[in-house]
Amino acid sequence: MSQDAWLQNYDATCRLAQEIAENIHERNRQQRTGGNPAKINMTLRASLQKLKQNIAQLKEGLLRASSSRRIMQSEADRRQNLIDDLLTREKQLNATFKGDITESEPSRSTLMAGGAGASGGTSANPWLINESEETKGLTFGEIKQQQQRVIEAQDAGLDALAAVISRQKIMGQEIGNELDEQNEIVDDLAHLVDTTDNRIRNETRRVKLVETKSASCGMLVVIVLLLIAIIVIAAWPV
Repeated sequence: MSQDAWLQNYDATCRLAQEIAENIHERNRQQRTGGNPAKINMTLRASLQKLKQNIAQLKEGLLRASSSRRIMQSEADRRQNLIDDLLTREKQLNATFKGDITESEPSRSTLMAGGAGASGGTSANPWLINESEETKGLTFGEIKQQQQRVIEAQDAGLDALAAVISRQKIMGQEIGNELDEQNEIVDDLAHLVDTTDNRIRNETRRVKLVETKSASCGMLVVIVLLLIAIIVIAAWPV
């Protein structure tokens, strides 16, 4: 039996013990309400025998693993504590089934705990769990219904949260699209400003060129007028 197989068998044995506790509770309920528990008693006897066999197999597997040193001593001690807890629980279940003791509260706490397994690395007894005030006095079916309502409420809350996240995602996408459009407008405006600036520079150069040409033409006119004046004065009779 490998280490993983041993842990899996332990978890299966814990679930079997939980089922037996639930069936004993149901058997006792049928007895209180005047029902016929003969069929469930047959099931309980077979389940208790199976529980005994499973515990024996766990003990044998632990002995082989410990003697062959496939597991450390600390792990072997932890698993032995788990087996001791199972043996104690088996005795309690047998006594409850035979009517030597009344049905104990831990059998209901097992349901609330969900069947604690060995894979968590702790050797705590999975049945020694305190039951809340909200579940005391409820049958297993009522407890399951209560748990189902809690799960449904949690699912509804998760659905609402998912809807909010979805809306925020859509809003984020719309904002992103709008920013892209604004960036395109800014790019177009920057291009227009660059084009306008180039045009202004070109026009400025043209104006300066015209001014230069105008100044040259004015000087030429003055020179021509002076020449004409000189010629006229020279030709004028004294």
